[in-house]
Amino acid sequence: MIEVQNLSKNYGSNKAVDNISFRAEEGEILGFLGPNGAGKSTTMNILTGYISSTAGKAMIDGIDVLDDPIAAKRRIGYLPEYPPLYTDMTVNSYLKFVYELKKCKLPRNSHLNEICDLVKISDVGRRTIRNLSKGYRQRVGLAQALVGNPGTLILDEPTVGLDPKQIIEIRSLIKKLGKNHTVILSSHILPEIQAVCDRIVVINKGKIVANEKAGVLAAGLSENLSLKVRVEGSEAEVKKLLGGIHGVKNIMSLREAEAGVFEFEIEPKKGEDVRREIFKNLSSRNYPLLMMKSNELTLEEVFLKLITGDIYGNVKNEES
Repeated sequence: MIEVQNLSKNYGSNKAVDNISFRAEEGEILGFLGPNGAGKSTTMNILTGYISSTAGKAMIDGIDVLDDPIAAKRRIGYLPEYPPLYTDMTVNSYLKFVYELKKCKLPRNSHLNEICDLVKISDVGRRTIRNLSKGYRQRVGLAQALVGNPGTLILDEPTVGLDPKQIIEIRSLIKKLGKNHTVILSSHILPEIQAVCDRIVVINKGKIVANEKAGVLAAGLSENLSLKVRVEGSEAEVKKLLGGIHGVKNIMSLREAEAGVFEFEIEPKKGEDVRREIFKNLSSRNYPLLMMKSNELTLEEVFLKLITGDIYGNVKNEES
């Protein structure tokens, strides 16, 4: 478990991190999202004990990183954006070196073999790291973070520079690791966060501007949760039918998407979920429902609203 309490880091008069607080629970994948220069890397460096904070606390399993850095670091596996690899070593030699460096007490061969199987690098164990692809190097970097079986993993931009296939593989691996570890995934790549994380913390100019589950975050910031539906049937009859559903505030015809198929925008009354009633009413009249989707904001739109201060007025006020 990771807990950050009122954490700040100043560089002279510049506040890189400004009084932030958040938690990452055991078995949770927390996305740490923000634009370049927002304070993500500074926070990661404090959590891993690389730099000290100006004020506040960063704790790993209840251990203050500043008060007892060695004990805290034993509980962390860290994958920086550029993995700390010795490229003239073989994969096996490098992992044995990391094992000794971390003073790991687990049975060496079985432990390292288990890690190699998990991250799928067993077949390249005897190869020199410099001869590996970017994807395999990233896997080796992840393997070194897992040596010692730490309960917490901190991953900084883990898929930068990978091809689409490698990105999918690493994302799948992170989700698997999240079942047994606390994971903080720092990234500015929105699909990365959306595909992997249970919860999202958004930081901008050193301040946290959002801390929610991904779905809750999008729903909470969407100003108009209307629905767009595509139905086959008479435009006038379908519109009348949909407009008469309990909980529907307004309905508007949009276009004929294809011959005999029409799109409508449905605005429900506040707090009403009309999706099931839409389906029931259409099916009872044999009108095929070909599409239904919410106009809920995408993560990209949420992110842009948050960092520009369009949603939270206090963000703009504090920065002005």
